[in-house]
Amino acid sequence: MLYGRAAEQAVIDRLLSDARAGRSGALLMRGEPGIGKTALLDYAATADMRVIRGTGVESEAELPFAGLHLLLRPVLDRLGALPEQQERALRAAFGLASVQAGDQLLVGLAVLSLLSELAEDGPLLVLVDDAHWLDRASTDALLLAARRLDAEGVALILAAREPFTAQGIAELPVGGLDQAAAAALLGTGVSPVVRYRVLAEARGNPLALIELPKAAPGDGTALPLTGRVQEAFLGQVRRLPEATQGLLAVASAEDTGDLGVVLRAAAGFGDFLEDLHPAESADLVRVDAGTMTFRHPLVRAAVYQGIPPSLRLAVHRALAEALDGPDDADRRAWHLAMAATGPDEGVAAELEHTAARASDRSGYAVATAAYERAARLSVLPDAQARRLTLAAETAACAGELDRAGSLAERGTRQLAMLPGDGTEQAGDETGHSGRPGDDGDRAALRARLTHVRATADFLRGRPRTAYEALLENAAAAGGTRAARMLFQALHTAWYLGAPEVGRATARLGALSLPEGDPLAPVVVFITSALSRGETPPSLTDVVAEARAAGAESPRDLVQACGIGLAVGQDEEVHETARTLVAEARALGNIGVLPTLLFFLAETELFHGRHRDALTTATESLRIARDAGQVQWATQMNAFLAYLAALEGEEERCRGLVDEALVGGSAGSGWTAWALGTLDLGHGRVEAALSRLEPMSDGYQVSETRCVPDLVEAAVRLGAPERAAVAFARYREWARATRRPWAEALVLRCRALLEDSEEHFTAALRLGGRPFERARTELLYGEWLRRTRRKADARTHLRTALETFERLGTTPWAGRARAELNATGSTAPATPAPGVLARLTPQELQIVRLAAQGMSNRDIAAQLFLSPRTVGYHLYKAYPKLGVASRGELGTIALSD
Repeated sequence: MLYGRAAEQAVIDRLLSDARAGRSGALLMRGEPGIGKTALLDYAATADMRVIRGTGVESEAELPFAGLHLLLRPVLDRLGALPEQQERALRAAFGLASVQAGDQLLVGLAVLSLLSELAEDGPLLVLVDDAHWLDRASTDALLLAARRLDAEGVALILAAREPFTAQGIAELPVGGLDQAAAAALLGTGVSPVVRYRVLAEARGNPLALIELPKAAPGDGTALPLTGRVQEAFLGQVRRLPEATQGLLAVASAEDTGDLGVVLRAAAGFGDFLEDLHPAESADLVRVDAGTMTFRHPLVRAAVYQGIPPSLRLAVHRALAEALDGPDDADRRAWHLAMAATGPDEGVAAELEHTAARASDRSGYAVATAAYERAARLSVLPDAQARRLTLAAETAACAGELDRAGSLAERGTRQLAMLPGDGTEQAGDETGHSGRPGDDGDRAALRARLTHVRATADFLRGRPRTAYEALLENAAAAGGTRAARMLFQALHTAWYLGAPEVGRATARLGALSLPEGDPLAPVVVFITSALSRGETPPSLTDVVAEARAAGAESPRDLVQACGIGLAVGQDEEVHETARTLVAEARALGNIGVLPTLLFFLAETELFHGRHRDALTTATESLRIARDAGQVQWATQMNAFLAYLAALEGEEERCRGLVDEALVGGSAGSGWTAWALGTLDLGHGRVEAALSRLEPMSDGYQVSETRCVPDLVEAAVRLGAPERAAVAFARYREWARATRRPWAEALVLRCRALLEDSEEHFTAALRLGGRPFERARTELLYGEWLRRTRRKADARTHLRTALETFERLGTTPWAGRARAELNATGSTAPATPAPGVLARLTPQELQIVRLAAQGMSNRDIAAQLFLSPRTVGYHLYKAYPKLGVASRGELGTIALSD
């Protein structure tokens, strides 16, 4: 029976009821130790549904995916039902296959698929206690799966102490019991004096209400509540025989529950199995099937913290000796580290091997901790610097930017203290494999540390610091690494301004790469694209040449897509980005998808396929959030704000701009263009001009492509001179692109600036993309109406209105409708939204893939969803499309 928990039980009941109805959900219960979280999990576990349950173990926080493996071990026989990449990733993460685990996000998606597979048999309840002690890799995988739960019939409940957080998951704070419930739990078997004292000190904490009466009066009263409860447990332990206390000391330091390991280690102290009986009788530990567990984590904590320091070292050494199997190498290394009293190269080397194994399994947070501890135990200064470098790199892979930056700074200081100037060239150092020995010389280490520091600085909003460090140190790196550092410097320069872009481009152009280097074609493309007077080669040809030379795809080709957009190669970027997205999905390289999907969405927008752009950008944002890529989440919010502006959705546009601005300056170009477009669409031309005018001299894609809007705003305000400089630059850019659509926009701008019908008609003869051509039709129609040629105007205005309504660009449609009415012609009624407008972006993605004949399982694998969620979205989409089955989807036009 639970006292005083009716509200918490009601929340759990609703979650379980939803799961039975096929709606998934996740819940985090947070509260102090002993507050009753485990009891609430026990209550949930009584539900009439399948339950899998796991617990975070403090000692396993340094072992990648250990917590997840313990949770899923009973259901690993279902791994064969997962998509091949996900099955491979999960087996590698658990050490069940000798393959690279690949992208860390793929493990989380595999967990989602496995839970969905289990829910095919009926509703599923997943319970995780002490989640604050899960290893980082397990936590990340579980939370990603939890955020993506949708229509599988899965309920997931985590219990944790403060300050554990789970962004995007509902929280249930678990506080103390009220006075009546606390009194009922305490009962009547204590004296009034003890009763008064315990009720006051326990503050409604159920464990304290149970344990404090057992403590001697006054014990631990100066300690916080958790400390007083631990003191109460420690008092019980100290009343046990000395041999029992010794055995508990060993168990508290091991705490995986393996009784055989505990007994082997304890034998060296003269403690044996029979010495465990008094602790069992006191209900401090429980033994079952070769496993020993403490009744509560605070019992283990009390025992461990009560071990004298010298004995604690001996206990860890004994445990290291007891862990003598090949599968115990990682635990043995950590126990040896805990037993070390100073630098020890042998222990450092074992920890480095542990870190490398963790890195191979995508357990980057664990690898970071192991490399860092190995660095502290290193005897040789060079080895310490190398291990700090590895720690910094793996921290960056784990997304721990502050930690990565701090480790990189420590590594840099360590290198500076080494004898010799350390300026020797690094040669063709191509990257870090994560294995011992892949260290190069000191110059290579310095370059690697700089790269990590710069990455952390940029993503933490310090682009200037990152930029200068990359430029200063790239030359010393040499070869392919130098090129990659300069690529990043160039990307950073994009947010700083033209001079910085120019410096980075010049450094990249001066870089000497060996013949056949896979990045050489990309370097030539970038430098020619950003150098005035040069015509860059086709991106398509560059990509083919780089692939033939052995470039890593998609990693080495991403930057080229961004530059391709900057020089107007939209068609080539579209095809390249689409191919790279497919490759990244096939490889399970999820982390690069937000970047590639952003470039793909930009090309879809520029081609007038607004609905496709919305769908692609929405997926990019979702993955960026899952991956913790704040920069790309910011960029995508800004891009989505622009799409909302085109549709005239003012509230949504401003909300997305606010979200983007919270994330930093990465999306500043798109947010400014979004607000300028919103103002322009609603006729607020002065506000539009004020927003667009400052951004029209940059290198970013949005800063170049906004110039036609700037020209229109300036002309409509009667201040064409305010757009003259920007238009001259845009005209030169358009000439260099050699693209008819770009020249058509130049002609439209000239028509506005020069009040020239000739340029309007010339622009329309060149064609152009749907939205921009319709805007030209609108502007020309307005011009014709003002010159009293109403009949001529109507043709152009009707054409513009039809396109605007098809694209859903409401402000422009309204303007065209008003102009058409002003000619004396009645505009046609606003048509009902097309089929695409009835679907959410995710429904549209799923429906299109289903129309191609893909199964729910295949669609789920491609979109990183569960098959049940795919089926749910199809079920919702069918009535919107007026069909009854997927077989009818082929009869509907689903293209933008």
